[in-house]
Amino acid sequence: MLTRLYNLACVILYVSIILLNFQEVNIIKNSIQIRLLGLIGGLLLNAFGNGLCISGNAGSGLWTASAVNLSKLTNTSVGVILFALGMINILTNQILIHHWDIRRFIGEFCFIFFFSYFVNTFAQFFNYLGIPTLPFLIRGLISCLGVVFFCTAISLYQRANIIMHPNDDTTNLLRFLYLKGNSTAAQLLDFIVPIVIIIFCAIFSHKLFAVNIATLFSFLFNGLIIAEADRLIFPQLKHNFKKNEQH
Repeated sequence: MLTRLYNLACVILYVSIILLNFQEVNIIKNSIQIRLLGLIGGLLLNAFGNGLCISGNAGSGLWTASAVNLSKLTNTSVGVILFALGMINILTNQILIHHWDIRRFIGEFCFIFFFSYFVNTFAQFFNYLGIPTLPFLIRGLISCLGVVFFCTAISLYQRANIIMHPNDDTTNLLRFLYLKGNSTAAQLLDFIVPIVIIIFCAIFSHKLFAVNIATLFSFLFNGLIIAEADRLIFPQLKHNFKKNEQH
């Protein structure tokens, strides 16, 4: 497992450096080395946290929950649904920045690929450790801890701003281009779509999947945890933007 993680981390590093070479020179505040550390650390921590949520089976983030419910309703693989939602996010981000950004498009596409692999690897590892067999209260705490981990991860690679999950890029763009830096408002606005999807699926299937205590915890505290992570976790890493992404 460690060998596979190391090899994929090296690939991520290589892809990121290529993308940085196509980036405009007006990126501000941090060196490439610091930003790459934020990206790779954030990607692995995000997958680690989501793996905990999946293995704990006591709820997850709203986007993951919406994908699970769509999967059950349409009898389609969750991976296919997550990929489709990711592609929608990628296109949404192009609209939010008001121009075509091929580097952003390619980077976010690559992130989806690596992220899905790491999540699956960590989830299998936690299942092997026996987390799904633990009492519900402990699994609930583990799943909430997973939320804390992936929110912290989002903070890291949003600040690095090399490549990130397209949905997290959506909240990043909403936060700084439209909501004056308010991370909580950006998260709540971003949650509207998965909530509508979950309600729609529940109406037609008369069932609710992947919504539990960690889902509520994620809904209430996502934005707050990200904002606190911005302040407390790796504070040397600042928010890095191109000038055409700032007001």
